[in-house]
Amino acid sequence: MTRRKGELTPAGIDRGWPHQIALPSELSFGKMGEEQFEFCKPLMRCTRGHSVMFEDRGYNVHCFATKAGAQAFLDRFGGEWFDPKERGKSIHWNRWYKGGKGK
Repeated sequence: MTRRKGELTPAGIDRGWPHQIALPSELSFGKMGEEQFEFCKPLMRCTRGHSVMFEDRGYNVHCFATKAGAQAFLDRFGGEWFDPKERGKSIHWNRWYKGGKGK
């Protein structure tokens, strides 16, 4: 897999924006997505995030530089804390192993 020059890698995102919230995918699009975009402007959210699957359900992971920003997003839109260490490796990069189970 190749990357464009200057593109953020998943590891780079995890280093720079370590406070992450997983929100079910259906809650991150349309009018709700626009509302989240406006709400997050002052919260130092990464322009890129992750997508993961857990038990056949998709989640968008919103990444923040500060814990306070992530907590504000969580309080407003719901979701749950996401630990980057629980993301799959290699060909399973898009799987979420909650609690580290199933790796």
